[in-house]
Amino acid sequence: MSHIDHDMPISPRDPAIVMTLARMGSFHQSRLSFMRVLLRRLKSENWRFETREFDIDARGVGHAVYTAHGPERSYSLVAFAHDLPPEQRSDRVIATAWDATFTLFDGIPDAEDITRLSQNIPKQEAGRVTEKSLSVSRANRSVRLWEHVVDALAAGRQPDAVKVGDVGYLMRTTAVYGSGKLGAADREATADRPEFRAPFQIEMLSVYLTRAFVMDLVEHMARLRAPDTAVPLDPALRRSFGIGNSTGLGMAPFLMTHPVLINNWIAAKEWALARVRSLPVAAPEEVDIFRQFCTRAALHAQQWTSEHPIQIEKLAALRRDMATLQDHLQSADLTSDMPWNRLWLWAEGALSLEGQEQLVSLLLEPYGDLVNGLSDCMYADEQESWRIDGAMQIADLKAIVEDIYDWALKIDWDDPATQARVWYTSEAKLEPRVGERHSEPIAPYEQPLCPGRDATQMYADLAQSDAGLVAEFLLRHPEHRHIVRRAQIAARYPYAEIRDNTISAAMLPIDLLRAKLSFFGACHFDPRSDRWLRINMFQHAPFPYELAKANAEGWTYPPLPDAAQ
Repeated sequence: MSHIDHDMPISPRDPAIVMTLARMGSFHQSRLSFMRVLLRRLKSENWRFETREFDIDARGVGHAVYTAHGPERSYSLVAFAHDLPPEQRSDRVIATAWDATFTLFDGIPDAEDITRLSQNIPKQEAGRVTEKSLSVSRANRSVRLWEHVVDALAAGRQPDAVKVGDVGYLMRTTAVYGSGKLGAADREATADRPEFRAPFQIEMLSVYLTRAFVMDLVEHMARLRAPDTAVPLDPALRRSFGIGNSTGLGMAPFLMTHPVLINNWIAAKEWALARVRSLPVAAPEEVDIFRQFCTRAALHAQQWTSEHPIQIEKLAALRRDMATLQDHLQSADLTSDMPWNRLWLWAEGALSLEGQEQLVSLLLEPYGDLVNGLSDCMYADEQESWRIDGAMQIADLKAIVEDIYDWALKIDWDDPATQARVWYTSEAKLEPRVGERHSEPIAPYEQPLCPGRDATQMYADLAQSDAGLVAEFLLRHPEHRHIVRRAQIAARYPYAEIRDNTISAAMLPIDLLRAKLSFFGACHFDPRSDRWLRINMFQHAPFPYELAKANAEGWTYPPLPDAAQ
């Protein structure tokens, strides 16, 4: 942290407040989200982009190669377009065919590489790649929007802006695999590259280039359909398309199985908030930036739709919050006497969790100089953290449990509702799943993804133990090794542990999904059940060919009408 952190009057928020499922399920994208980290780097380092190949026929079948040239290395998105019958189109992980499949290639592929990839990438899980592939992904067309856009452009007119706004993307990915999946390069192979030091930069670059390919493809299909009348998309409307994504339970346990990494993500954002709240004054131009982003965030909330009852309620709260915030800002002094801290303290009593977490992101917007550098702290080498300290005194371990898991010690774990769920791994797809403990025979296959209950059980055995050291205790109770490890990690990394019951009947897996996806930079969270949702990525972002002259920072909220800018 920088020198200002030593004298900050405001500390980061208490993990007991931040790390509840309800609040994590209200997180929003911010300056520290990985899409924004990526575009800042691409812009500041003057990355150059080119379409090296685009060989796709009138049926929409063929391949394309999009290459990004950085200061030291080049990376190529190799895209394969397919003619997929509608009845085969599925977002489920068990699907075997897609409208498009992709790999992010390390370097520039030659003809032999393209041939090899064409025989494997379209097969996804059934194929195999080498370490020259950094990610493997697939996407399906939007049934509601694809043909409408192709038809409109082919006829020489722009697609209906309302329909575009209702969907927001022409294709949605159903998986973006990296870190060794299907033979792709392990994280260790690229972690020392500056462009990939921050988390998930490979996956974000893949999606960013995928968006460029999808938009080029839809215009290409329109031209092939009607070469004499087809027109390209209006640039502003073109930017309003993102890349959709369908995400399910496979992602949810990540927040529990990577505690140090999650700590670093959330700690960076909490330090950023504390830095801004600690500022004694705000310059007029900083206040103007903040007010403009508040207006854009209100517009974003209006454009965000969902048919899921839980999300409908949350959206209603967010819209009310944004109206309440804007009313308050009409008379609030935002220039002196620690203005951002005063605003935050007001928000804690006036706004819902949705509004509060939206305000966290908005407060960071005027202060790139205080915030952006914290992205360098968001990676983690988790190897060392998993080593158990056997020399720790039992009294110290008990104190850790009483401090970090105090909420769990208050739960009646004999109540069936508190242990209603079971996290397990599907034998068919080797994917995480959650089932019902009391109606399905799955308890023997339970994964250790309920730290609260497990810490409580360990605490009961600690109370009966006469062991002096952790090593001695674990010799007698090896079943507690995993929770001893978690407790010791959480004692060193304050945001490593979720302070909530992850197997209760009231637990919503979508809260876990949203927390992670907010750090990706996703928007328009749209639950389809309590276990999977759809999102939009890179909506409103400048395209690669625009990036050199565009604002790489302010794109995440919809632009205001010209008169309101």
